[in-house]
This record gives sequence, C-alpha cells and structure tokens, in this order.
Amino acid sequence: MKRILWIFIAILLSINIGAQTADTTTMEEPSKFGISFKKMFLDFQTTNGGQFGNFGQYSSGYELGVKYRLQPNLIFHAPVRLGLRKPVQDLENPDGNTNVRTFSIDAQLHYSFIPDNKVWQPGLYAGIGLFMEDWENADAQIPIGFFINFPVSKRASIDWQSEFRKSFSEGKDNFQHGIGFTYWFGGPKKEMPKEIEKPAMKDSDKDGITDDLDLCPHIPGPPEFFGCPDSDGDGIHDLKDKCPSIFGLKKFYGCPDSDGDGIMDNEDECPNLKGIIENSGCPDTDSDGDGIVDRLDECPKVAGTPANNGCPEKVSDSDGDGIADNVDACPFSAGLAKYDGCPDSDGDGIPDPNDDCPLSPGVRENKGCPEIHEEDREILELAMRAVQFDLGKATLRPESFRILDQISRILQKYDDYNLSISGHTDNTGSALTNQRLSENRAKACYNYLISKGVSLARLSYAGYGESTPIADNQTMEGKTLNRRVEFTLVPRRNR
Repeated sequence: MKRILWIFIAILLSINIGAQTADTTTMEEPSKFGISFKKMFLDFQTTNGGQFGNFGQYSSGYELGVKYRLQPNLIFHAPVRLGLRKPVQDLENPDGNTNVRTFSIDAQLHYSFIPDNKVWQPGLYAGIGLFMEDWENADAQIPIGFFINFPVSKRASIDWQSEFRKSFSEGKDNFQHGIGFTYWFGGPKKEMPKEIEKPAMKDSDKDGITDDLDLCPHIPGPPEFFGCPDSDGDGIHDLKDKCPSIFGLKKFYGCPDSDGDGIMDNEDECPNLKGIIENSGCPDTDSDGDGIVDRLDECPKVAGTPANNGCPEKVSDSDGDGIADNVDACPFSAGLAKYDGCPDSDGDGIPDPNDDCPLSPGVRENKGCPEIHEEDREILELAMRAVQFDLGKATLRPESFRILDQISRILQKYDDYNLSISGHTDNTGSALTNQRLSENRAKACYNYLISKGVSLARLSYAGYGESTPIADNQTMEGKTLNRRVEFTLVPRRNR
C-alpha cells in the first residue's frame, strides 16, 4: 500500500511540472477542486484512560477526500476514512485479535493563515461527521483540529493534521492524526497575448500624459492642452490664456470683449463703452469743442477750424505734410493727419512711432510686426517645459535638441524678429546659485542655436534666477512651473 501511495504522488507531481513548462503565452487559472489522501493514526485510548504516548496502541487507517476552494484561504473538505481499532475493553490485552473496522465521513471547513506562503501553510479546521463501527452504531462527531501544508509544487502539497473528535456517544471521543498529500487539478487555460515590456513612464497627475511632455505635470489636464487645465472653460489652456479665470475668446487669447468693439477688455480703456481702435477702445471725443473729433483734429486741445484741420491758424510745417509743426507728432517726417503727422512706411495702418517693424507690414496685435503663426507660438510655449537639463546643471539633455532645432527653423521663417532667451529657477537653494544656474542654462540654449547656424546678432540671453516666478514656490506644482527657459521673439526694429 505504501509503494502504491508514493507512486501516485510521483505521477501527480510529474503532471504538475509538465503543466508549468507549457507555452508562456498560455495562462492557467487557479482550480477550485482537489483530492487528498492520508495515512491515518487513530487514538481511542487516551480519552478512555490510556496513555497518549503509548503509540503501540494506536490504530491505523486511510483517508480519501475531495476539496473545494471557497476563497484563497477558506476550503471545504469532505474526507472519507476507513480504519481499524481495538475496543476499549481490550486495552489491557494488546495481543488480542479483536480489531473493529471503522468508517467515518465528514464535512469540514479549513482556514489557512498564510495561503500564499511557499514553504508552509498552517491553519485550523472544524466540522461535523458521521462515525460507524462494523457499519453499525452510527454516531455523530464534531472534529476540531489544526494542520500544516508543505507545498512541493504549484498544485501539490504534503499535509499533516491532528484533530480531536468529540462524540455524541459515551466512550467514543478520540484523537486522529494523519500525513499525506493534496493535489489541485489545473484550472481552465486561456490564451494571453505576449506583451512587450515597455519602460514605465512617470505620470504624476494621472492625466494620461507623461511628465516629460506634460506642461503641468502635477495638475491634470487634457492632451490637447499639453496636460494643462482650462479653468474658465473657454477652450484655451491656462498657460496660454491671458485671462485664465474669465471666459474669453480665442482671438483675444482668452480675454473677453465686453462692449463688442473688437478690442479685448484688458487693452480697452473703455471696456464697457463701444469705441474705436484709434481711441484705444473709447468713443470719439472733441476735447476742444471745435466740431472736429480729436483723432482728426490736428490741434485737439485748441479750438480751430476745419480749414486748418482743427487748428486756429497756419503755423510752420517743416516736413511739408500739411500739418503744423506744433501739432505734428513727427514734424520732420512727412506723414498723415490721421496719424498726427507721422508716416506709415509699410502701409499696415500703424504709424511708424508705434510700429516695431515699420518697414514690414504687420498686425496691431504684434505692434505692427508680421503675425506669428499659431503653431509656431505653441512650439515656443512647449519649449518652456520641453527643454531639459541634467539635475542641478546647465548641461542640455539629448531630448532637448529636437525642440531647439524647431526654434532654429522658426527664426529662419521670421526675419523681422530676434530671439530673447531667459532662464528661471524656483527658490530652492541660494539666490546667487540660482542666478548663475539660470544664466548658464539660458547660455547653453544660446550656444546650441549658434551651432545650428543662427546669427549672433539675432540672439540674446539672460538669467533671472528665482526673481520672476510664474507660480507659487510653496507648492511642488509651482516649483515645477518656475523651473523654465523662455523663448521670446522680439521685433528687429532697426533691421
């Protein structure tokens, strides 16, 4: 019988090992069903006046059971046992041949304290059972015991248990001990696609955009806004929105135009009165009351006549533009009355004194310089976060080269602009160290662009240390935003 037992154990272990070497793309789900087999040692003497250590009087038997896993650490066990024992009255006659056949069947619950331990798994169990001798004298019993399982593979374990069985009949209380094994049948298999491991990328704010590309790595935001939020819901993310807490219009960079005069409120001197651009958003006025509105009056503070363009009398006109020198804003450069005597050399509707690019037609939003395309503005904004350095150093990381190359190409598109590079830090460390670090980082970008063929005359750099924060340095999010290099296109006025 022992030989058969060990052969059965070896077969079960070989089956399990084979299952473990299957195709790595196949996953085997845990099984809920198992079988157990034990050699039993039955002690009826200790509870009936005998000695616990008198092992020679122990009877023997065998147990076969089925198991069902209710939870990882809770198992239902139904064992069936067959054995032999000497009746109590023959304890003093150990050589008597009065062995009685015993039979029992139980329903038990086993609780394991550490079900995932790969060395040993102790636990307790209890239940209720039926006990018979020579298929007669049925008796109900309550088994209470403890066990230790020693896993030998993924599916099999060697088990040891001891229990006390309380009988509802007098004289039938007993102890039982057993050693054997349990085998769990393999669960259903399902095909799992092979996954290529990818390096984990950090996403601090869990918005689906990794920190290296997230302009706001600690504040959740959508991908279309580079990970930054849109607090006022106007479709313009907060870093680009000039009025981030007030719903506004895209053409006004997120600011409103309350009076609908085409001038955003933060540049409109009369935001609640519809006016004109020439009056900075305010309605036409006639300060001197001569019937000629100030913007057409060459002498807006002195009453005059229409014949003299609002002036009381003709005076000298050095540039010969028909506008008296005393009211000519550009007395030595021939200009137009609507521009107070100043010229508009590039014909873009912005007089030269107010035009940062007087020889190149531009737009008012850029102070007379050519319009910068939206996609190029976004690249310059992204560069503020995308340019990366080694920690605490001014050494550019390789991932910064791509965005700097894009900036180089932008400068080639806009001949009317120079580029100002400014470095900034948070308030960590001393102010002097931060000043030097910010200047060295700005210079590193400056040197890289020069290496790409950008003219020295079109570049400038400066470091501002911790002096110009754009966010609260008391928070991690604020410190992250304050550590930046800004790239600003500056008009080339005297080109």
